[in-house]
Amino acid sequence: MRWLEVRRHAPTKKGAARGRGSHLSAHGVALARTAGADSGPFASVVTSASPRAIETAIAMGWAVDDTVDLPSGYVEGEVAHHDQWTWPQPYVRYAELIGARGGLAAVAARHRGLWIEVVRSVPDGSGALIVSHGGSIEPALVAVLPAADHASWGAPFSHLDGVRLDFEDGRFIRARMRRAPA
Repeated sequence: MRWLEVRRHAPTKKGAARGRGSHLSAHGVALARTAGADSGPFASVVTSASPRAIETAIAMGWAVDDTVDLPSGYVEGEVAHHDQWTWPQPYVRYAELIGARGGLAAVAARHRGLWIEVVRSVPDGSGALIVSHGGSIEPALVAVLPAADHASWGAPFSHLDGVRLDFEDGRFIRARMRRAPA
């Protein structure tokens, strides 16, 4: 069996200090270090091309093997920025939207394909890490486990929240939520 951990990036600087690419704040680096101490080891680490995702993996203590351009889960006419925080059952809502086969379904399928490619690239008995973005992880998670009890998954992903997915016989079989350190 293999496994994949997917995490949202750590908190970033705010205001004028934010800069291009939203670099991590000192608090974000400290939280990522704590999260990293409780994760891994990883045979492969892939992040979005965004500096905040790359910096999160490094602050967690993991070298980045590759970066990828990932589409946003905020799809015009379907999901506005941070809509998931207003939904009483965000994963149930994502399942409904993906079932409608619109743009969000295509975004979720792209992420799903990447997740499978990354986890298949590691040796059996090992795991991989992907650092991505809120609003993108949630629909992809629904796409990889479409028959799961989505109502039981709780809140959308805050900074450094994530999920550990077991992968066996060419498919994801179980999700365990990994919430950020307090």
